[in-house]
Amino acid sequence: MLAEPPVDADGNIVLDEVQTSRVIEMAWEDRTPFAAIEHSYGLDETAVIKLMRHELKPSSFRLWRERVTGRNTKHEPNATLKWAALIARLSINRVSASQIISYFNTH
Repeated sequence: MLAEPPVDADGNIVLDEVQTSRVIEMAWEDRTPFAAIEHSYGLDETAVIKLMRHELKPSSFRLWRERVTGRNTKHEPNATLKWAALIARLSINRVSASQIISYFNTH
């Protein structure tokens, strides 16, 4: 994460509509580990689950949970480290997270 995200009085990270939409998109993507979301938006896996529960319809949330539960690409430690290192390196070069995701989804 490049900058400290804004937080509310309870210490929860506050996202605008665009950021929320992007987190949801990243959470649905099979190849995007939770570590990439945490690095980009400061939301750990528990916070992403909470956000998804709040933002999705109950049936969509259940479908998403079934999809990501046990999925290696979401939880794999090696992928997590690779993503975090890559994002950190590319952030220096001002490559956006969406460009990174786009690259990995096409390769």
